[in-house]
Amino acid sequence: MKRPEIQGTCFTVIVSTIFLIVLLLLPTGFESAVQFKDAEKCKALVMTVDNSRIIDTGLIRTGQQICSVRFLDGKFKGKICEGWNMLGGSLAQDKLFCAGDKAQVIVHYEESSDKEGFEILSVNLIDYYRLKGEWILAAAFAVFLVVFAGWTGIRSVLSFAITVLALWKLLIPFYLKGWNPIFCGFLITVFLTNIILALVYGFDRRLLASVFGSLSGILVAAILSVICTAQFKIHGAVMAYSESVLYSGYEYLNLTEIFMSSILIGASGSIMDLSVDITSAVNEVVKKCPEISKIDAVKSGLAVARAAMGTMTTTLLLAYSGSCISLLMAFMAQGTPIYNILNNNQVSAEIINTIAGSFGLASTAPLTALIAGLILPGNTKRQKKDWN
Repeated sequence: MKRPEIQGTCFTVIVSTIFLIVLLLLPTGFESAVQFKDAEKCKALVMTVDNSRIIDTGLIRTGQQICSVRFLDGKFKGKICEGWNMLGGSLAQDKLFCAGDKAQVIVHYEESSDKEGFEILSVNLIDYYRLKGEWILAAAFAVFLVVFAGWTGIRSVLSFAITVLALWKLLIPFYLKGWNPIFCGFLITVFLTNIILALVYGFDRRLLASVFGSLSGILVAAILSVICTAQFKIHGAVMAYSESVLYSGYEYLNLTEIFMSSILIGASGSIMDLSVDITSAVNEVVKKCPEISKIDAVKSGLAVARAAMGTMTTTLLLAYSGSCISLLMAFMAQGTPIYNILNNNQVSAEIINTIAGSFGLASTAPLTALIAGLILPGNTKRQKKDWN
């Protein structure tokens, strides 16, 4: 007969797997909006290149690179054709192929009466082919988790997959359909918080303590994101590619509210991590000392919370600073005064991200300690084991 704790974790895995399958099968509603739906997308091997039409102007390269490619999959597999790589003068977007590279290509064609049944109109080299390497990297990560952590690793992989699918299949379509971004962001975050923490603890008092602690911090981050964004007069267009979304036919979107929503989503991971640390610490104290009072359990939790806050508040700072290193380098290279730097809209947006998220973390710590200290002591049922 299975032990209760094993039965509980098995149940959470079964429920989470059902959610995963539902998300996999769930359509986004934007499948028909594929930009290249009348073309063939495939992998091709670059055989030769002709750079004679490339114009070099200092760091800027414009023009066309003509490549001879052999298709490696799709309906044109094995066929050799001439393809074009257009250079627009952007170091971030342009790429220069060499013989032997594998490229992602878009083939435009039309039906014809010849023996092949089609005629290729144009071949455009879009980017380097990276999908195989990405799948290998993801598989290696999953295998490492399972080998190193066993049953815990399986649950980690499951929570990772559910998070990715929830963001892609639920959150992004909700945004594009014009639903309230703040409400949708908070709702998806609540859903993921419950799923992820249930995979950590199963369904017991620890789950209750960690979920309430996490959601309280996320709520604080959400409120501050709304207040600070309005007070600092930050427009959501500071997000990369946000204007491109508007120009794609979604001019009705409220980019500023989407920016606010992104703040609470970005902070939710660290907030959950902190709540789990504190809840697990209090639970260990209660297990080792079952006769401990609620007041002493709360004090122990607060001691852990104060120690954790010493590093967790800088976690978001380092994470967000890494995304704007080039911007800070540009300011320093141009001799921009710190007064102007701090007043810049992009820097101000990152400050809101960091401070609002840090406030969420700072409020999560004592609230989780308080809740865990009040509900974990005196539990007569056998406590479920943490991930080991």
